[in-house]
Amino acid sequence: MKKIEHIGIAVRNLEEANKTYEALLGAEHYKTENVASEGVTTSFFKIGDSKIELLAATNAKSPIAKFIAKRGEGIHHMAFAVDDIEAEIERLKSEGFVLLNDAPKKGADNKMIAFLHPKSSNGVLVELCQEIIPSQNFAEKKGL
Repeated sequence: MKKIEHIGIAVRNLEEANKTYEALLGAEHYKTENVASEGVTTSFFKIGDSKIELLAATNAKSPIAKFIAKRGEGIHHMAFAVDDIEAEIERLKSEGFVLLNDAPKKGADNKMIAFLHPKSSNGVLVELCQEIIPSQNFAEKKGL
């Protein structure tokens, strides 16, 4: 794991949360993205080398809606940047961690993602993130 990539914060109202974090951080969010597969809309703030990701549910069955209903707004997950998400998944499985995803999937902010079950990591939902770089994908497909 290379660094903390971002901290995900579950919020009820993305517009209001953006105002709060803009005032708190003294900076505007740089990106909003809808991730239909996860039932969320995200908003990102850059803080030094890391990011804050605000997550708002787009439907009642979204994992974020369920999280907020059970725990309220707050820190949802901690994400770590990795170079090779598939290798990291295999390494963590061999160390005894339970993953919520057996294979990486497309997430927000141009990332492939996978999650560790919080019971494996002292109650913290851990996300693995690998940047999707089109030129690398092309080179890999071409065997370069």
